[in-house]
Amino acid sequence: MIKKIKSRYVVLSETTGKVFGRYRTKKEARIRLRQIEFFKHLKGRGKR
Repeated sequence: MIKKIKSRYVVLSETTGKVFGRYRTKKEARIRLRQIEFFKHLKGRGKR
């Protein structure tokens, strides 16, 4: 999830509240959130 705190956009975990980064623009925060989601879903696949 992305939250605006003071003048920064912060990428946070929805369940634990862990901070995954602070960014100046919402676009940068969205890019990071997409990276996190990509690797989270890639994790369960295993090697083929």
